[in-house]
Amino acid sequence: MDVAGLIAGAGWSSGLNLYLVAFLLGGAGRLGWADIPETLTRTDVMITVGVLFIVEFAADKIPYLDSLWDAIHTVVRPLGAAALGYLIAGDASSIGQALGALVSGGLALTSHGAKATTRAAVNTSPEPFSNVALSVIEDGVAVGVTMLAIAIPVIAIGLVSVLAVGAGWVTFKLFGALGRLRRRRRVN
Repeated sequence: MDVAGLIAGAGWSSGLNLYLVAFLLGGAGRLGWADIPETLTRTDVMITVGVLFIVEFAADKIPYLDSLWDAIHTVVRPLGAAALGYLIAGDASSIGQALGALVSGGLALTSHGAKATTRAAVNTSPEPFSNVALSVIEDGVAVGVTMLAIAIPVIAIGLVSVLAVGAGWVTFKLFGALGRLRRRRRVN
């Protein structure tokens, strides 16, 4: 159950900020807080994801650049989360590793969809402060869910289930609202 909770929490959080999650997992492994694959605790991996986190942290605060970044990461985050799920599944059978990758990548796609559509909606606002606030909140949620998955994986599974349903609903509603806004702008 611990592995399932870690896969779910890391997967969902990776849809918000893959590099932050990979860095947190590596740090937790180094500190002995969780049984994290050695690959994620290597110094070169931690430096790489740390640098990428800093780049994302800056890009995420700039209106429209954040949407471009999210568009690129529509592929990167789910694939990265799938790789994390595969690694976390560890020595499981090939089916177990494949399932870990599939679940983790799917959860990342769900949270990423909510993030990207929310950001696109926020970018319609003329002030930049909402982007900064939303980015900080997203990073905080990614940290919270990842740390919960490390500390109490069973609860993380329940929380991620609720968050995934909520993210799907948000994505559906905001995608529709953005489509209506575009149609109105074309008419005017």
